[in-house]
Amino acid sequence: MDPKRPVSGWLNRRTLTVTLVAIGLAGGAPSATPVRGERMSAIVYHEYGTADVLRLEEIEKPEPEEGRVLIKVRAAAANPLDWHYMRGTPYLMRIESGLFKPKSPRLGADIAGEIVAVGASVTEFKPGDEVFGTGGGTFAEYARASVKRIALKPANLTFEEAAAVPVAAITALQGLRDKGHLGAGQKVLINGASGGVGTFAVQIAKAFGAEVTGVCSTRNIALVRSLGADRVIDYTKEDVTQSEERYDVILDNVGNLSLSAMKRLLTPHGRAVLIGGGGPEDGQWIGPMGRALRAVLWSPFLDQKFEMLLAEINNEDLNLLREMLESGKLKPVIDRTYALHEVPDAIRYLETGRARGKVVIAAQPAD
Repeated sequence: MDPKRPVSGWLNRRTLTVTLVAIGLAGGAPSATPVRGERMSAIVYHEYGTADVLRLEEIEKPEPEEGRVLIKVRAAAANPLDWHYMRGTPYLMRIESGLFKPKSPRLGADIAGEIVAVGASVTEFKPGDEVFGTGGGTFAEYARASVKRIALKPANLTFEEAAAVPVAAITALQGLRDKGHLGAGQKVLINGASGGVGTFAVQIAKAFGAEVTGVCSTRNIALVRSLGADRVIDYTKEDVTQSEERYDVILDNVGNLSLSAMKRLLTPHGRAVLIGGGGPEDGQWIGPMGRALRAVLWSPFLDQKFEMLLAEINNEDLNLLREMLESGKLKPVIDRTYALHEVPDAIRYLETGRARGKVVIAAQPAD
């Protein structure tokens, strides 16, 4: 599959996944081809529900298959898509993921680790390469990944730092560059500037030469400023929708700005990019897709544009991010790190919506 070709259809798993995060992504969690006699530890779930349904179990270790590699997972990262699949919400996604119980018992997309085996026709990578990107079922000791969705790990990053990058940073990059058409000298408003996508978005926007305004809570003001924001709005003290400022681009990672409010905040030909938003109890049937659908229907009749992001994980963007990370233009922000057996606690914390940057899973130490 061409990693840059958008997948059509609202009920497609990748489309649903990307719509749910703010991210875009993920290679899914394909069922593993067993290697007889070899086992590994992995987080699994056999029914929908809260984080209490997650279990650390011994399962069969996968093999790479054609066009894929097998990675020893050093670190992974949690994303909103994980709790969406865990809970089976919004319910519409169950048409594909499993009506009454999940078809795939695995969670996790972000990955950083070491390649231990390559499948047939793989020439881009070899065993021993340290890589980062996305794979399937990465909350485990080993996981498979397509060669189209991984790249060599930035040399100056730890595995934990590298695992924090793929989904969130590519979502920010493609949201600002591809959907927002953000350029030097333009003004951008990043709603949810202290979250996983937001912390990368602030830095990427500054690297593009934009004037950045970030929206966050009081406790995160210093963090957002340290990432390069020119102005920070504390939403607990100031209503951004009442601002007299006008923006060329709005990147909404939270989902709490109405379409009419964004229309007023935009310049006459501005663009609003809707990443995701909402919590575990919001929008049980269609979730954040409802607002995105209204925006898509509204946009053709306006000079301003409202875009829903369908991010695509691909080598080209991963390598661009690697260059930015190695040059110091970009750095991951990690809030908390959990061990593999603590994934339920990591998901519970992510669901609170209070994470500053990324929540990382340290799967296993280096040999």
